[in-house]
Amino acid sequence: MTSQPWTTTKPTALVVLADGTVIEGKGAGATGVRQAEICFNTAITGYQEILTDPSYAGQIVTFTFPHVGNVGVNEDDVETLNTAAQARVAGAVFKADITDPSNWRSVRHFDDWLKARGIVAMSGVDTRALTGIIRDKGLANAVIAHDPEGNFDVEALKKLASGWKGLEGADLAIEVTSGQSSTWEERPWDWDIEGADGKYGKPGGADFNIVAVDYGIKRNILRLLAGLGARVTVMPATATAEEILAHKPDGVFLSNGPGDPAATGSAYAIDAIKGVLDKDVPVFGICLGHQMLGLALGGKTVKMHQGHHGANHPVKDHTTGKVEIVSMNHGFAVDAASLPSNVEETHVSLFDGSNCGIAVKGRPVFSVQHHPEASPGPQDSHYLFRRFANLMRERKGMEKIAER
Repeated sequence: MTSQPWTTTKPTALVVLADGTVIEGKGAGATGVRQAEICFNTAITGYQEILTDPSYAGQIVTFTFPHVGNVGVNEDDVETLNTAAQARVAGAVFKADITDPSNWRSVRHFDDWLKARGIVAMSGVDTRALTGIIRDKGLANAVIAHDPEGNFDVEALKKLASGWKGLEGADLAIEVTSGQSSTWEERPWDWDIEGADGKYGKPGGADFNIVAVDYGIKRNILRLLAGLGARVTVMPATATAEEILAHKPDGVFLSNGPGDPAATGSAYAIDAIKGVLDKDVPVFGICLGHQMLGLALGGKTVKMHQGHHGANHPVKDHTTGKVEIVSMNHGFAVDAASLPSNVEETHVSLFDGSNCGIAVKGRPVFSVQHHPEASPGPQDSHYLFRRFANLMRERKGMEKIAER
């Protein structure tokens, strides 16, 4: 009996880091080459929400959870509002190969969905080892490449990775924001609609008028805002204070989004936020909105070593003394030491002590770094939306609702 010769599989995808590190794997999703910043995400669920979160524009997501794609995709879990936006997550890295879907909600194979969205992906990678590199060396500029024939000019890819300008100084909100104003009415999931399967809630009466400034807003944020009993008007990132205030809002929401907050802020956002603050309207910000509120109040932002990306991050709310487990997705942070004396730190990460929330003393203005809309992730921080509602209710002489 003749034994079979030892064979190796030719790699059909590569990740090349700016320091020259080359990681081989099996291609998936779209073909081609993408330059981006590589990060890791520790969530064990919600890969479709993660890959449609506009905050990941310009990034390659490495999933530490091994099985990604096994429940397929559906239309309900898309988080992108502006589906026509060209800027989006650049790539994805998995440990296990994508399998056929096995879930009653699936309407499409994950690999087909990746191709349709232009996301270059690869599997067959020790993603925990790659995570260790990012953790030790920091967020890295990189290239992800997929060629079904496995033909790569590695030296050229190394130059692309090392030559990419990175996310510092990049205003990406302008590339993902809505092109025009619109009204959002869909509310959180309601299991009592259309039988046991449920649906997103239907429009109802509106007690408040909220303007949501879209720097890359997620759909579940809008659902929770509408669920407060609000009429929600979504406005582009470049909306001026005058344009925002023309809607006579009871509250203004500053959304999440991608890129460098200092770049977006200096280009247009800070002036608009300052104009809103001058009118003493209740303001609530999340993620990029939090960072730019910090800048508008006189603080500074900093680039983080490895960022926070996952659904298991412990954060302490100093206003209640409670600890909550939250979803995170950011590579920049507010420098707490730079905040003026009239701004207090309300939330802090228990992983590294970085700032996760601020509030203006004596004024109806606050924001958080994490994602309380929890899509994906725990719902410990949903109370923050009710906290925002209470600021508006107080202004209207309405009885407050329980936050917890």
